Amino acid sequence: MHKELEKYVGVIPQKILEEIEQKAPAGKIKKVAEKVFEEYMNARIDPGESVGLVGAESIGEPGTQMTLNTFHYAGASEMNVTMGLPRIIEILDGRKTLATPMMEVYLKSPHNKGKDVKELALQLKEIKLGEIVKEYQINISELLIELTLNDGKCKEFGLTAGNIVKAIDKTVKEVSFKAESEGVIVAKLKTKDERSLNALYKVKEKMKAVYVRGVKGISQVLPVKRKEEFIIITAGTNLKKVLELDFVDATRTISNDIFEISLVLGIEAARQAIIEEVFKVIEGQGLNVDIRHVMLVADTMCTSGEIKGITRYGVVSEKASVLARASFETPIKHIINAALTGEVDKLNSIVENVMLNQPVPIGTGLPSLVMKRSEDGKEN
Repeated sequence: MHKELEKYVGVIPQKILEEIEQKAPAGKIKKVAEKVFEEYMNARIDPGESVGLVGAESIGEPGTQMTLNTFHYAGASEMNVTMGLPRIIEILDGRKTLATPMMEVYLKSPHNKGKDVKELALQLKEIKLGEIVKEYQINISELLIELTLNDGKCKEFGLTAGNIVKAIDKTVKEVSFKAESEGVIVAKLKTKDERSLNALYKVKEKMKAVYVRGVKGISQVLPVKRKEEFIIITAGTNLKKVLELDFVDATRTISNDIFEISLVLGIEAARQAIIEEVFKVIEGQGLNVDIRHVMLVADTMCTSGEIKGITRYGVVSEKASVLARASFETPIKHIINAALTGEVDKLNSIVENVMLNQPVPIGTGLPSLVMKRSEDGKEN
């Protein structure tokens, strides 16, 4: 490290010092470091500042001005994206089931310039048997189903009758399959009894949902050009399987499912995803919220090593103060449970002191005056 920066080690964050060393001109490192130090000291929060409250108000107030609910991609019926306030609520509540899960899949060169991008997109799409079968014919006397394939769809997805038989044979065990001719598959029931006809109809319905090819969970794909490169936007998400594909740029591909990111890439990646997803919504609405407020919320949600929503089952349930938990929701339950277990409230935080009409421990209320008593009991 440059000798001019050594005196700032431990005072300014290491990452900022490294950035100064990389980007500042050689003769001006000292001047740049002094200016950065001054800016850094001015940007710090004063002791006793109620950062949580400021952060909550800074996100909550602009949040009430959000209007747009969904954004619709033209050309694909299922490609809706939840936006605005519903999306922010979805993230901050830590919901595991999303209204519109989606991915942005970045491609390696030369595919990101448009080469075979449509074919690659179709490789991602989950194809079910129901999508490629044109007609089902049931032969009651011989207890078999004849499936006529849609030639156009099979060509588009690069499938043959033989491929399809192999795929469905693993899932549907009640019948035996064979490709009669190109474009026709015959499924024959293995057992014959008085309930066979009923079983045959059940098998027919079961076959419609059988997975044939593609990435499970991705129901729709849409190649789009963003600036100078092509990317694939998907409805549905399966981050683990998509990152394994050799044509996918695994360093930039993202999902909007924070729990899936945490599972595949870890809690730090999930924290960053929360910040970026919330900020994307805020910026999309044309609002101005300092990123540090969003970072504080993301840190609070991920501090235990797993994602916890800001709900009575998540972050709020871990509060040490009984009164703070009771102030959020279901107060009677919290107070009765605390009374039964003999819980003590230290009154260290803001909410419980407001409830008891006492000075809150922030700002000027932070320092306490300690009185020393003499031996005779009189105050000194």
